[in-house]
Amino acid sequence: MSALNETLIRDVVAEVLGRIGGAAPATATKSTPSAPPPAPNPDCGCSAKKTSASNPALRGKFGVFATAEEACAAAQEAFLQLKEKGIEARRKIEIIVKTMAEKNAEAWGRIEFEETKIGRLDHKIAKLGLIKLVPGVDWLRPDARSGDHGITLEEYTPFGVVGAITPSTHSIPTLSGNIVNIVAAGNAVVFNAHPSAARCAAVAVRAYNEAVYRETGIENIACIIEKPSLDSFNALCKNENTRLLLVTGGPMVVKAAMQTGKRAICAGPGNPPVFVDDTCCPTRAAKAIISGAAFDNNLLCIGEKQVFVLDHVADKLMQRMTENGAVKLTHAQLDSLTKAAFTITPGQGGGCAQAHTNKDFIGKDTSVLAQAAGVNIPAGTQLLFGETDAMHPFVQEEQMMPMIPIVRVKSVEEGIAKSLQSEHNYKHTAIIHSHDVENITAMARALDTTLFVKNGPSPAGLGLGGEGYLSFSIATPTGEGITNPRTFTRVRRCVMVDNLRIY
Repeated sequence: MSALNETLIRDVVAEVLGRIGGAAPATATKSTPSAPPPAPNPDCGCSAKKTSASNPALRGKFGVFATAEEACAAAQEAFLQLKEKGIEARRKIEIIVKTMAEKNAEAWGRIEFEETKIGRLDHKIAKLGLIKLVPGVDWLRPDARSGDHGITLEEYTPFGVVGAITPSTHSIPTLSGNIVNIVAAGNAVVFNAHPSAARCAAVAVRAYNEAVYRETGIENIACIIEKPSLDSFNALCKNENTRLLLVTGGPMVVKAAMQTGKRAICAGPGNPPVFVDDTCCPTRAAKAIISGAAFDNNLLCIGEKQVFVLDHVADKLMQRMTENGAVKLTHAQLDSLTKAAFTITPGQGGGCAQAHTNKDFIGKDTSVLAQAAGVNIPAGTQLLFGETDAMHPFVQEEQMMPMIPIVRVKSVEEGIAKSLQSEHNYKHTAIIHSHDVENITAMARALDTTLFVKNGPSPAGLGLGGEGYLSFSIATPTGEGITNPRTFTRVRRCVMVDNLRIY
């Protein structure tokens, strides 16, 4: 595999350590091995490639390892054990993860909130309670056909070890959902968590592995690197046991994964627009916008980030938002917040100026934003909003704050066009509030997003208030969409010629 170039490495370092949280790598809870330390490796180093159950260095770690090499070796061994134990073991692990995520939701949600210091505690807890909605073993069904010349069976089989990168925005929920999907497909997984959420991730991994070991005898089905870094990311990608990559994060991390030479499933950024026309119910639209944009202080990649509304219904929509608990900022207050929340750098070579989000405001409560805006708001206010033009930083940037800009448009065509521009061709998520089927169809075709939600809040696109299933990894750059167990499988065909067809 070709090495990552120096410029890309610098970009990834900047994003991983600065985009969300900016903290130095956190230290996971130290493990207490139940087995004595291993003897020194032979000078030739060949023992590093051994993944058999006889390797004592991998015992007693319960998934938490110092290096990517150790974690990958342990995961490979666990994969082989899972292969021997079969479908029933996969099903047990699925049940264990879903049950423990719900049981520990309050404790783990608090640990994550205290470590990352972004989002809302109640929503951190709620997200863990939703892991039960992630599809598991029953999602995988073989496809078969029969004819004059026998029977053909196509089955979904595992890759082996999956290397996964998780974000700080939803660390334990993403990790937990990934384990359910990946193990249901028959794989093991190694996580390189975001450095700002590494400690909470390691706590969950250790607990899951201890429970899985008690129930199945498999010790390291989900592994994690204790102190994640760019070096550990690189080592995870290069390791010979890593057969598949799953990346949930920003554009530079996605770019790095796609240049490793390994197959990568990439869940990249989004900047979901909302279009509101004059046929919808403004009260329902207002409630949905507040619900979606305020969830976990707008950290969800699918969350409503900007609203385009027909001019002659804009006042009514904003009035309904005010009536349902959102607070409107004046132009002066919005200007003050913008200056605090973004750093504007001049364009180079005559290009446009570029806004960069201030990480100190990402995922913070409305009270923090209101203070910067110079406005007093009622306790418990979920969302701020204000009128802007279509090129405002709050419209163009994936700002991840509980503040949503409202942009007036004069026609349906203009609203769809500006929605398309602001989405930046991520093809992630878009929302419309309309009862006009032609308007809905036109926007769906124009934006071509992975998720398209009509007349509801954005979480409905993940089965939360709408039909469907849940995943915290939505693979838009590589096209797999909302990940599920089938995403992490190979399709294998088995053909019996001229026999076994019984009619």
